[in-house]
Amino acid sequence: MMEKRLQGKNAIITGTSSGIGQAALKLFAESGANIWACDRNNSEENDALLAKIAEENGVWIKPVCIDLADEASVSEAVKGIMKEKLPIDILVNNAGVSYGTALAMMPIAKIKELFNINYFAQLQMIQLVCKSMMRQKNGVIINMGSVSGMEVYTGNLAYGSSKAALMYATKLLAKEYAPYGIRINAVAPGTVHTNMDCARTEAQMEEVLARTALKRGAQPEEIAKAIRFLASDEASYMTGSVVVVDGGRTDF
Repeated sequence: MMEKRLQGKNAIITGTSSGIGQAALKLFAESGANIWACDRNNSEENDALLAKIAEENGVWIKPVCIDLADEASVSEAVKGIMKEKLPIDILVNNAGVSYGTALAMMPIAKIKELFNINYFAQLQMIQLVCKSMMRQKNGVIINMGSVSGMEVYTGNLAYGSSKAALMYATKLLAKEYAPYGIRINAVAPGTVHTNMDCARTEAQMEEVLARTALKRGAQPEEIAKAIRFLASDEASYMTGSVVVVDGGRTDF
C-alpha cells in the first residue's frame, strides 16, 4: 500500500494536464493530498481523469483554470482558491514553457513572454500563496528549475536564463520566508520524456544523452518523486536547496 506521507495536505500544482505536473498530481493524490489542479487548458476529458484519480485515492481534486502569461488570470485563480478558506500547505510551481535559438534570431518579445511565464508568474504565485502560508506559520513551495539554468550552450539563452533566475530566487526567498515557517526548494531535472523535451531533434537528444551517465532520459514520475520528497516532512530541514535530478550530466 502506498504510504500516505502527504495525508490531509492541500496542494496547488500548476501544469497538471501532462508531463511532470500530471505525474506529480497522481503521486500526490496517491500520497493522500488534496489538490487544486491548475492548468491553462481544461477539458471534459481532463476533468473526468481528475475525478477518477480523486475517487481512487479518497481525496478531492479541483480543476482551476489559469494562464500564467496573464497576470490577472494568475491573481483571479489564487484569489478563488483562497476564498475557499482552506489551508494551503503546498505549492508546486511546475508549469513553464521552453523556447530556444541564438539571440541574433530571437525576438526580444519572445524572451519577455518566456520570462513572464517561467519567472514572473512563478514569483506572483509565491507572493500570493505566501499570504496564506504566513498566517498559518507553515507551508512548502517547490519550484521547477532545470539543469539548463546551470549549463551554458548555444540556443539556451531565454530558457536557461529564466530557470537560473528562478533557482536564484528560490535560494533568496527561502531566507525571506523561513521566519514564517515556510520552506522553499527547487528541483532541477535534466532530460525528461515530456512534450517539452520532444521538441529536440533526434541528433540533439542523442548528444545530450551521450553526456548523461545513465544514458537515458527520466520518466516524469522520477521527477515527481523528488517533488513529493521536498513537499513531505522527510525534507523538514531542507530549504533554499536546488535538488538536481539529471541522471549524471557532465556539464557542470
